[in-house]
Amino acid sequence: MKDMSRIEREKQTVRKMIELYCRHHLHQKTLPEEYQHLAEFACRRLDHCRYGEQKTACKDCPTHCYAPKEREQIREVMRWAGPRMIWYAPMDAIRHILKK
Repeated sequence: MKDMSRIEREKQTVRKMIELYCRHHLHQKTLPEEYQHLAEFACRRLDHCRYGEQKTACKDCPTHCYAPKEREQIREVMRWAGPRMIWYAPMDAIRHILKK
């Protein structure tokens, strides 16, 4: 079985982070509409990333492609969910740390 592409892994990870944030921080069983929009927005941005498989972490990217509202929203999600990923998605967290 072929490995998942970096972009697909990033999309999967950002979805997990948004779901974790909504479930444990916002105490929502399902994704609220605005967070569903954020997940779709993030995946679209990753699909159209000009750097493709050679992309850096978005926070280190010289080209900021997020709209201001979504950028602030994803920052909030990542600040909260990032440190907790080691407990909820340890392989994703370790992979992210090793890629830095």
